[in-house]
Amino acid sequence: MRARGLFILVIAAAAGFGMPHLLPGYLVNIVTEALIFGLFAMSLDLMIGYTRLESFGHAAAYGLGAYASALLLLSFDIPMLIVIPMAAIITGVVAMPIAWVCTRSTGISFAMLTLAFAQLFYASVYQFKDFSGGSDGIAGIARRAGPFGIDFFQSKIGYFYLVLIILILAFLFCRSLVASPFGQVLAGIRENEVKTRTLGYNTRAYRMATVVLAYAFGGLAGALYAPLAGFASPELFFWRLSGMVLIMVIIGGRGTLVGPILGGAVFLFLEHELSALPMVRELWPLIFGSIFIAVILFAPQGLWGLFLSWRDKRRIAVVSKSQTDAPHAAS
Repeated sequence: MRARGLFILVIAAAAGFGMPHLLPGYLVNIVTEALIFGLFAMSLDLMIGYTRLESFGHAAAYGLGAYASALLLLSFDIPMLIVIPMAAIITGVVAMPIAWVCTRSTGISFAMLTLAFAQLFYASVYQFKDFSGGSDGIAGIARRAGPFGIDFFQSKIGYFYLVLIILILAFLFCRSLVASPFGQVLAGIRENEVKTRTLGYNTRAYRMATVVLAYAFGGLAGALYAPLAGFASPELFFWRLSGMVLIMVIIGGRGTLVGPILGGAVFLFLEHELSALPMVRELWPLIFGSIFIAVILFAPQGLWGLFLSWRDKRRIAVVSKSQTDAPHAAS
């Protein structure tokens, strides 16, 4: 990562660590949920932005992580700090056969297969009531103390810090991944898969690995959500959530990692604020839909892409001005 990017990350992390002490209690929970949605959207960006694998069923990863976390916390005496990564690993393992099936197709066929798997899990939750709680879901999920009796993360502010730390670590991992030789192959698949295959790369294996990683990080987000909300419901598998996270990625800016995190925060705060206003409570989906259309039409690169374009234009203007002023100064 370049020094400038690292500096921005440090500033953002410092601001994040100070945030819960400046906000009312109810807003701390909302910001925590926004960070979780940011992690969820970033996981989808690995598929959409870097491999051009459009998924209509990424809610499957979120739901699997949430239910795995809920069942582990309620069924076993395992600390929460261990349960969360375990749930992510379980989601990744479940994603292996899903990736094997879905990557046999591309384009819209791939997207519909991912949607089919998400709806399959959604229906299964209703069928296996003794295991999943059926339509009622699983309630009473507690934030169990960590190893050696550490209970700091059980508090509202402590859990915010836990989510923030995990998001930062996940971002650094994904950033390193897309900048690595593995990520360069993904970029080749995105731009021209046939050419990448002729160079000797097993492109399907790379696509499968990307799907598994995306599901694992999506499961990590779901595993963080279950203890925050205190429950896991079948709606976490529903296609509406898959559509929401897809919108977050597009609004923030696909292929940037930072953009989807921003898109997740924007989506959640707009939903919260618009639905809280009495005059627009019933109309907030229409208003947000209009905002989404405006972004697609006037900023197809997303909010973060728009910022990067503005920054590049500003740099060019500064360089041009300095080059213009140089001859005058010399004379």
